[in-house]
Amino acid sequence: MNGWSERRGLARAAIGRAARRTRGQFVGLARRLWPFGRSRATRLLFAPHDLRTSDPTTASDIYAGYYAFAGRTLRTHGESPFDSEPASEAWAEALYGFGWLRHMHAADTAIARANARALVDDFIGKKRDRNEIARRPAVAARRLISFLSHSPLLLEGADHVFYERFVRHVSRLADRLNLALAGAVEGAARLNCLIAVAFAAVCLDGQDARRRRIEFLLSDELDHQILPDGGHLSRNPRLLIELLLDLLPLRETFMARGIEPPRGVLMAIERMMPHLRLFRHGDGALALFNGMGTTPPDLMATLAAYDDARARPNEQAAYSGYSRLSGERSIVVVDAGAPPRGAHSIEAHAGCLAFEFSSGSQRLVVNCGTSRYGSDELRLAARSTAAHSTVTLNDRSSAAFGLVLGEMRIVSGPSDVRVARQDAEDGQEWVGSHDGYRRGLSATHTRRLLLSRDGASLSGEDEITLTGKPASLPAVARFHLHPSVRPSLIREGEGAMLALPNGEVWAFEASGLTVSIEESIFLAATDGRRRTEQLSLSFDAVATPRIVWRFSRVGAAAPTATRFRPPPPEAGTPPEPAQDA
Repeated sequence: MNGWSERRGLARAAIGRAARRTRGQFVGLARRLWPFGRSRATRLLFAPHDLRTSDPTTASDIYAGYYAFAGRTLRTHGESPFDSEPASEAWAEALYGFGWLRHMHAADTAIARANARALVDDFIGKKRDRNEIARRPAVAARRLISFLSHSPLLLEGADHVFYERFVRHVSRLADRLNLALAGAVEGAARLNCLIAVAFAAVCLDGQDARRRRIEFLLSDELDHQILPDGGHLSRNPRLLIELLLDLLPLRETFMARGIEPPRGVLMAIERMMPHLRLFRHGDGALALFNGMGTTPPDLMATLAAYDDARARPNEQAAYSGYSRLSGERSIVVVDAGAPPRGAHSIEAHAGCLAFEFSSGSQRLVVNCGTSRYGSDELRLAARSTAAHSTVTLNDRSSAAFGLVLGEMRIVSGPSDVRVARQDAEDGQEWVGSHDGYRRGLSATHTRRLLLSRDGASLSGEDEITLTGKPASLPAVARFHLHPSVRPSLIREGEGAMLALPNGEVWAFEASGLTVSIEESIFLAATDGRRRTEQLSLSFDAVATPRIVWRFSRVGAAAPTATRFRPPPPEAGTPPEPAQDA
């Protein structure tokens, strides 16, 4: 009965949001056709902080005509970058988002200010915002926040004509985003637009009426997209970083104006901070689930400075579907939830019941991560079940992907994911199951984990329950290794030894199964994608429906320079940046 009431409440909330957006479309159309009553801004009252890391040397590169965004570099040879053929779609999104203004702001030189003003004046004067990529709501939202945050860079020493043209453009951009919100902007892009318009409403003059309306809409959307445990509907840890980097300055901007921040903003920040810590390994990197790639250490340090709670991380995020086990220096993070659907699934992975495992500052078992700027084929492969440390049946993914509205979304997958955990005498026990293979294979995967209290062993068990009676069902349990781990087989494949850079040695064994070492790829290295290796256990789920395996710390070994030398980047593949430009 409680479950039915909860579903009924969620349905009512969804109907209410749809009704408000339908009403908003009519309101937006009326505002577009009725020009009277618009409160055009004439002054900038405040410039928000930009918490994203800046590099003054990038300003020199831009002045020299080198634009390096999203893993690609374009040389313009003195021409406007807006007239050049984009190096990639992601590159164009970064260009039209103007986040690179922070590097020129950090340079704080007359040349950087003049160059930045010339580029913005060119963009405004030649109406470059008519470009298809520049019009995208998420890109326009980033541009609005960038213009507001770096307005001191652009306006210092500028004449009154540029000042008026700039403020008028920013005001119109806020109007366009406000109209876009009355339409079908969904997912994280809708939240980005609301945050951008909220910045404009508090930083420009004459926006009190809009500010009060946007405060309500933003709080409502945050309550919808940020789950009670602090996770985002997309289940993507990277989005938490990006949202916090905008919400924290927004909170400060309200307070600097002497206006009480919206309660929804305060509550969302309070929920998101401890949830982000759930993913953190001993080396500071976040676990690689559902779109998370390279962890930017500088941004994590910035967020840590705003983290007032300093409490222990969440260990069970039931709403967003993650679990964390800890035993002294060892940490296990598990994907324990169904994949998101709709607009929130454009970066989601088919990694249900996959886990990552670290000992101290060393990661042992990981997932492949994601490549935001790689080819479409590579990005899709990284989202497959085989790219995660879990069990794959019949070489299929536990979730299916399909092209919807030009985006590769999850169209089917696990819907019944059950999780239980307890603190036992031996350590922390966890068990989870999912039905992602029920359709087509009539199979359910159950995984059990036990992390010892001293963190010196991680025991696991994978069981495949079949409702039909197939003759055979090929299965593979994969354990992708961090590039710093050096594996070697022992006893002709009965087990493996794993040597870590800090001198620790771990043993892996699986009773009755042959262990294989195969190639893998790690997409979240700070210096680009790297070759790595994986342990794999192949078995027939009909003949052997249950397998048992174990990682055990067995001692220390003296590391040598050659033994632990990191593998080179994949041949023919340029390194990827650690963060967006």
